Amino acid sequence: MSNNNDIISPEMLVLIITATVIGTIARLLTIKLDYRQYPNYPNGYLIHVVTGGLASALGAIVIPTLMAKDFAAVTFLALAIQHFRDVRKTERESLLDLEGDEFARRGDAYIDGIAKIFEARNYIAMLVSFTTALTIQLLQEFLDVSRWVEIFVGAAVGLSLFYLLKRFTERQKIGDIASVTEGLMEIKGSDLYVDGMFVSHLMGREEAKQWFLEDGLAAVIHPNHEHYQIPLLNSGQRQAILFETTRRLGQRKLYSVQNPADGKIIIALVPIIKNFQLLKETILLTPLLETVKKNPELFNKHQGTVKSN
Repeated sequence: MSNNNDIISPEMLVLIITATVIGTIARLLTIKLDYRQYPNYPNGYLIHVVTGGLASALGAIVIPTLMAKDFAAVTFLALAIQHFRDVRKTERESLLDLEGDEFARRGDAYIDGIAKIFEARNYIAMLVSFTTALTIQLLQEFLDVSRWVEIFVGAAVGLSLFYLLKRFTERQKIGDIASVTEGLMEIKGSDLYVDGMFVSHLMGREEAKQWFLEDGLAAVIHPNHEHYQIPLLNSGQRQAILFETTRRLGQRKLYSVQNPADGKIIIALVPIIKNFQLLKETILLTPLLETVKKNPELFNKHQGTVKSN
């Protein structure tokens, strides 16, 4: 730092700016606008960029404040963590308020997972920024290198940490534990069957029968292993699948049942957009919820096997 405590030295300025920029870039890279369009664009996108930038700035100033022995400033980190928790709470409340405005509900489990993810990504931005700042400070203290080398090495270390954290927090999808096939719909009397499995008995009117046979789609979700039935048949997970399906294809009528004999899930609907490949892709891309992943053994392909002595 400079002898004048009111002025930030060029070295510290480079450190703070570089760390903040790298942390913000890390937050930008975790914002994925896909078919789910969440966060929405542009307002939701802007909110997450700004909160990510603030998290990065907080991570960047930790090293300068410690070097200046201004330990009281570090207490702002505790306030930041509380702020990020409030962001999660606000996110959750906002999504709950919108539950009645979609074709199908997200469900509490899906909403809770989304809110936790956005909180965690702010921590990622903060950690990446802090690591970048720490690397630059160590280079300034122990090695006589140019400023551009400091920036490059600091950015490389920060982005490497981001890659590791992103891999660690990456969510599995339905496609990792199941496959989807198109189901053949049949109507016998007033009953709807898909691949010979009973779905509904509400097909009494001839118009409804014709509607499903001409405009309907059916998908059958098959677990890849027997014990994958446990996460797939979880009510929160099934609700998440229905939400993503109806939001992408629209919905005029929807039925969803499970076959207890072999753990298959059947989704039969009359969508606004009739496209089975789109339906299949949407189901396979639906994320697995944290509530169904609490037991890692559920995702072990050898789970349930008996080892010989």
